[in-house]
Amino acid sequence: QVQLVESGGGLVQAGESLRLSCAASGLTSNKYVMGWFRQAPGKEREFVARISYSGIITYYADSVKGRFTISRDNAKNTADLQMISLKPEDTAAYYCNAALDSQKLGVSGYSYWGQGTQVTVSS
Repeated sequence: QVQLVESGGGLVQAGESLRLSCAASGLTSNKYVMGWFRQAPGKEREFVARISYSGIITYYADSVKGRFTISRDNAKNTADLQMISLKPEDTAAYYCNAALDSQKLGVSGYSYWGQGTQVTVSS
């Protein structure tokens, strides 16, 4: 049974930093693309960042480029999202996702989701 568990969310002020972590269990191999998505109240879930299973290839939404960094540790089965210079518009529930290829990342039925962790950035 695959399980993704996010942690590290919280309440911070604008300009501060947070580090989110996603702990994966039950994945049969490390060859999963990992990603982060977020959903703000009243809005659709949106892509934030993804990382290849090797950790070499990363991709970011324009809104977070230069401020967020995704990383992974395959030995620990974790994928982290380092967030700096946070803005109030970054406020959302953040979700970890795992899929066997990037085309399936975030696609329900073809990927795995965590339960989410809340990030709130006050101005």
